Amino acid sequence: MLHGSETWPVKNENEVALQRAEMRMVGRMCRIKLQERVPSKGLRERLVLDGIISVLQQNRLRWYGLVLRKEDKDWVKKCMEYEVEVARPTGRRKRTWMRVCGKRLSDT
Repeated sequence: MLHGSETWPVKNENEVALQRAEMRMVGRMCRIKLQERVPSKGLRERLVLDGIISVLQQNRLRWYGLVLRKEDKDWVKKCMEYEVEVARPTGRRKRTWMRVCGKRLSDT
């Protein structure tokens, strides 16, 4: 479900969709029906699972650390540091991978 998630600049809507899909899967693994109204925290504890958003953040930070340790000549590191110089449209900028990682690092 999280294949390649290291490079996703995930939006809030995507996070909510991932959480819903995860909880549907966890409920099926525990053989719990929706009508039983068991809290998701209890189901995660029963299976000893972390939330999908925290796993997504761990994957992203692991990839970020790997890229930072690469040599300066490496193309992956060059791509990460590359700044595109174009006229930007008005409004809020799109959510980028670097901003998401920077925000996560400042939270810790």
